[in-house]
Amino acid sequence: MTKTLYKLALLAGLITLTGCAQRPVTPAEAWLTPEPLQVPYRNELAIARLSEILQRAELTEAQSAQLFYDRGVMYDSVGLRSLARLDFMRALRLKPDMPEVYNLLGIHYTLSGQFSEAYEAFDSALELAPDYDFPYLNRAIAFYYAGRLDLAEADFAQFYQLKPNDPYRVLWWYIGVAESRPEQAQQQLRQQLSLLDPDDWATNLVRFYAGQLSEQALLQSILQGLNNPRHLAERLCEAYFYLAKWHQARGNLEQALIYYHKTLSTNVYEFVEHRYARMEIARIRGDEPSHEQHEQH
Repeated sequence: MTKTLYKLALLAGLITLTGCAQRPVTPAEAWLTPEPLQVPYRNELAIARLSEILQRAELTEAQSAQLFYDRGVMYDSVGLRSLARLDFMRALRLKPDMPEVYNLLGIHYTLSGQFSEAYEAFDSALELAPDYDFPYLNRAIAFYYAGRLDLAEADFAQFYQLKPNDPYRVLWWYIGVAESRPEQAQQQLRQQLSLLDPDDWATNLVRFYAGQLSEQALLQSILQGLNNPRHLAERLCEAYFYLAKWHQARGNLEQALIYYHKTLSTNVYEFVEHRYARMEIARIRGDEPSHEQHEQH
């Protein structure tokens, strides 16, 4: 099937789903409809203050680098990724030994399909700070999207082993293994589940992947023990992304697309799930460049 026909088939499926969804919405479903987060006032104020300091204050190169990094993080948190990337590059030009900057810059390279540059950035972060764990996750994700599953699995495993009671580390290692060895991944998941805190909401995500929780029960659990609207948006962002990955792996592409779009609609820009939802949509639609094109950047 050509890409054009495939896209038309997906569109027809979505139209069919829309036509069938005329039943009344339940109260739970209403609460589970993402409401995009607004940019916090404090973030806007922080960006303005950092910009003023950078323009007017007499700063050392190290101080300027730190402020460019801080402003880049603020830009990143509100979805202004091009401005964030510019500030990260400025920070490294002034102070090229900032592992946290290399880590975030590597994520941006991954999102734009510049995988070779992403690997180099994560390698630099780990050379500067060998105990810094998140470059392992982010390099694994870069390997994963580049189709280098063996290297991805090794980094997912390393990231998991540094904190085996973290449900999200369990999920990413599972994702890394499941595409090539689904039975082994499922067995591994069930073993790792026994080490997780049963009272941690995120453990429900692992229970779902292990077949111990239904999709409906997982969605209903999102509303339990919430503290504020942001907390709800964050849970929705995570749940919808991992549900989308689950459906995508089983060929339910229309449902996966719906969940990925819901993930994006939360506006939780700094979460890994939100960052990669758009890339997953591109993979389903066949819009992503080939791995060979990526490696030439």
